[in-house]
Formats: sequence, C-alpha cells, structure tokens
Amino acid sequence: MDKARTAALEALYADIHRCTRCPLHAGRANAVPGAGPLDADIMFIGEAPGFHEDQQGIPFVGAAGQYLSELLAGIGIDRKRVYISNVIKCRPPGNRDPLDEEVTACKPYLDQQMELIRPKVVVTLGRHSMTRAFPNEKISLVHGQARRVDTVIYFPMYHPAAALHRPSLKADVEADFLRLRELLDGKWEAEVYQAPPEAEQLSLF
Repeated sequence: MDKARTAALEALYADIHRCTRCPLHAGRANAVPGAGPLDADIMFIGEAPGFHEDQQGIPFVGAAGQYLSELLAGIGIDRKRVYISNVIKCRPPGNRDPLDEEVTACKPYLDQQMELIRPKVVVTLGRHSMTRAFPNEKISLVHGQARRVDTVIYFPMYHPAAALHRPSLKADVEADFLRLRELLDGKWEAEVYQAPPEAEQLSLF
C-alpha cells in the first residue's frame, strides 16, 4: 500500500472532521468523510449523511446503507472492497437536500478523495451526485448508462433511499446493479462522454 497516499487520506479525514467551511458543522455529531480501501476500483458517491451516519461518522449505515450492502452482495461485490463517500460530509437539518453553497464548500474534499482513491468506476447515487457530474441531465433518463471521461467510467443510479421511499423505483435500481455487474465483466462498454458546450465538464469530480 502506498504509505504517502494513506497518510494523505488520513490527513484529509482530519481536515474534514475539523471543517467549518459551511454552517452545517454547527449541528453535526460527526463529520462523515468516507470509508473503504485506498485501492478500491469502484467508488460510490451519495448525497449527504443521514441521522445514523451523523451518529456513527460512517457513510451508508442506515436503511439505505443496508439496502446498498444487499445490492452489492447480490452482484457478488464485497462492500469492504468499494469506497463510499458523499457529495457533502455533514448531515443537513432534517435530511433536506444539499444546498449549492454546501456542495461548493465540500467540493475540494471530494476532489482530493478522487485523486487519492483513483477509482476506475464511479457510481453516482442520486440526483445531486449525478447532476454535478453530468450538468443539465435528468436521472430518470440517464440512470444505468455508463459514460467514460478520460480513464474513469461514471455510472449514475438512483439513490438507494429513493427506492426505499418509492418502491416503484426498486426494479430500476436492481436492474442498474445488474448492468453494473455486466459492465465490470466487460459485457458492454461505456460511451465516451461529451459535455454540452455550455456546461463545465465534471465540475464536481
């Protein structure tokens, strides 16, 4: 394991735990930097910590996290082998959507995580995660479609919590995980992503 990268990730986590860049720090029990191995090939990016994540300081440990673990197991992926983080690192009040200024405040942290983890596949979970990667697109139209940007494949999906709140989405979520498995197995290839001329390509990552 790369000791310098490991030390850099630990330092980044320490910075996130001390962060006061936006007002969310005042109401948190714990910041939630991320979890997973430094050499993970797959990185999942959600939207924001919820109640249980805020209490434990670990991403995706509530009901959505349990569902994510089940989905991963269903396609033969050990959750311990993937890296999981969120667009923002502190819980918004009442689990509301992240605000633009909160996303902006946390952007450097996610940028650094991407640089340190160096994933081959980034799975965006939810509209806010996807929107920052693919401006002006709708998750209902692009979920389950892999797109390559340089050497990284981005794969947008609905957030697991959305499927728990709207059972009608479960079929789409589970089908997308099966497509992810097929993508990893080389059964189909990602398109090369062409950003709209007016959009800032991959402004988050």
